Amino acid sequence: MATVFTRIMQGELPGHFVWDDEQCVAIMTLNPMKPGHLLVIPRQEIDHWDDLPAELSDHLMAVSRTLAKALKKAFPCERVGLMLVGLEVPHVHVHLVPLDAMEDIQVVGLPQATPDALSAAAQRVRDALG
Repeated sequence: MATVFTRIMQGELPGHFVWDDEQCVAIMTLNPMKPGHLLVIPRQEIDHWDDLPAELSDHLMAVSRTLAKALKKAFPCERVGLMLVGLEVPHVHVHLVPLDAMEDIQVVGLPQATPDALSAAAQRVRDALG
């Protein structure tokens, strides 16, 4: 059965895309820790990040670096945090979160963002990408 991320990539479920290439996509997360929180997701359904082929892992990190720079422009912050947690969905995904303090990092009990807020955040990142 396809993961929720695959279903988003296939257009079965809505997603606010900021990156889309042959190997991966990046979308705004429904439950952001802070505005701008996004996910970098390989197209290939792989459950554990340590099972990623080296070339795909390198690509995800390169895309994450590019998106982190865009996030800093779109959502000025001290730094962009990167996390690979992987318990919520059995499909590798890299969390990128604009951070100013350790208190900005939360993983449970996050409110769900509205579609309008996600759309606006996605547009800010796309604008920052140029």
